[in-house]
Amino acid sequence: MKKLSILIVLFAIFSCSEQKKQADSIVFNANIYTVNDTFGKAEAFAIKDGKFLDVGTTKAIKAKYASVNSIDANGKTIVPGLIDAHCHFLGLGYNQQAVDLTGTKSFEDVVKRISAFQNKNQVSFITGRGWDQNDWEVKEFPKKTLLDKLFPNTPMALTRVDGHAILCNQAALDLGKVTADSKIVGGEVVLENGVLTGVLIDNAENLVMNYWPKPSREDAVKALLAAQDICFDLGLTTVDDAGLSQESIALVDSLQQSGDLKMRVYAMVSFTPDNLEYYLEKGITKTDRLNVRSFKFYADGALGSRGAMLREPYSDKENHFGLLVTDLQTFNRAAQRIANSEFQMNTHAIGDSSNHAVLRTYNKVLGGKNDRRWRVEHAQVVSPEDFELYENVMPSIQPTHATSDMYWAEERLGEERIKGAYAYKQLLNAYGKVALGTDFPVEQVSPFLTFYAAVARQDLEQFPEGGFQKKNGLSREETLKGMTIWAAYSNFEENEKGSIESGKFADFIILDKDIMTVDQKEIPKIKVEQTFVGGEKLK
Repeated sequence: MKKLSILIVLFAIFSCSEQKKQADSIVFNANIYTVNDTFGKAEAFAIKDGKFLDVGTTKAIKAKYASVNSIDANGKTIVPGLIDAHCHFLGLGYNQQAVDLTGTKSFEDVVKRISAFQNKNQVSFITGRGWDQNDWEVKEFPKKTLLDKLFPNTPMALTRVDGHAILCNQAALDLGKVTADSKIVGGEVVLENGVLTGVLIDNAENLVMNYWPKPSREDAVKALLAAQDICFDLGLTTVDDAGLSQESIALVDSLQQSGDLKMRVYAMVSFTPDNLEYYLEKGITKTDRLNVRSFKFYADGALGSRGAMLREPYSDKENHFGLLVTDLQTFNRAAQRIANSEFQMNTHAIGDSSNHAVLRTYNKVLGGKNDRRWRVEHAQVVSPEDFELYENVMPSIQPTHATSDMYWAEERLGEERIKGAYAYKQLLNAYGKVALGTDFPVEQVSPFLTFYAAVARQDLEQFPEGGFQKKNGLSREETLKGMTIWAAYSNFEENEKGSIESGKFADFIILDKDIMTVDQKEIPKIKVEQTFVGGEKLK
């Protein structure tokens, strides 16, 4: 009888274990923000074949599933893998191969960094990025005079932090035969007393850069892998690269197919007539890691370099309105063709004039449809009467622009126009969703700075007290949605990522602090302990 009892117990145990479903991984004892429709919370989930198999309590998941790979999260916070809805992923990688000019406090500081870089690397062409004259005591565009003296024979192109202006020495200007008489639509060759300063704004950059040596495939591969490492360390699992060439997209696809590039990429095709023809003919490209279904346009330049197109003159530059980078005839014709396809149109628009023009065109060609998810990238300065035009147009915004620009933006715009600038809550109310990004390397890569800027509307010194135009800040829930499920929606990918739900890709991150409850000033200090893409640990 005793033996029979033992056999019955063993049979019961064996039967129970057999009833459990096998999972590749189980994560339990966690503080999980699922970002599902109800913004519900969970404690555990099971993963199978790179996707979430089930989500629930630790007790329920452990009772239902078995796995040789179980992860005890020890109560740590887990959120969906973060999506940067507007960045320059490849550009970030190339920046690792150039002079880093971010944070320079003077032009003299710029020159010191260039000299140190060149002494070490001895390159034939010098590139750099990150200078911002608004951070200097003398808040004026720099001039090439000292660069000509120190580097008379080495072409040099130094890109402003926003990418909408470059400073060239004479050796670089000579490549494109740039003179004081050079003109280009959608750009400006900056002169002082009729003499070249070396500064080229927006389309004028092409006068030099069209003659610049193209990076090798080896350089591009190195750049992509370097950018991937940086992004995974910060919890980004999908990046929307806002403007890539055919060659770059093909390289991304190749590296993803070989398994070297694990990052998921939503690739916006840089608009050129050739690219438009090629991709409209080719159609949408969609894999688990690559999505090519949008075109990136530029309506105007940037506010910091006074290239943003305004409806009234700049408050700090008489009779200056900024400029249109793409002429309206070309823009409108392209918009109509894209509207007749399944592709998305994503347009950089900073000034109130460019926002107005883009919104009018979008609404006209879309015929009032709001399911096409056409995006305005930045949506930085909007006239009061134009917010309603965002009802059918998705705002793609970068919260750290507000906290970076707040020191000088009102000088550019005046006290009235500034009220419609960086108006993220108004944009959210107009469309119902916003996609959040950083615009890195214009801003820092960290999504936690994005989160902090959206919620606090302050810089890292907690300035200004109470937050910059705080009524246009976002709640923590809105911000997390903007960095996950709403960003996924902006990419037509909300059914495969952006939340922790059964059937979606197992993209998630483990944080060292609870981003939803930690003291606000601690948000920028949050660290990513582990990053998973498709259930694979990549950090």
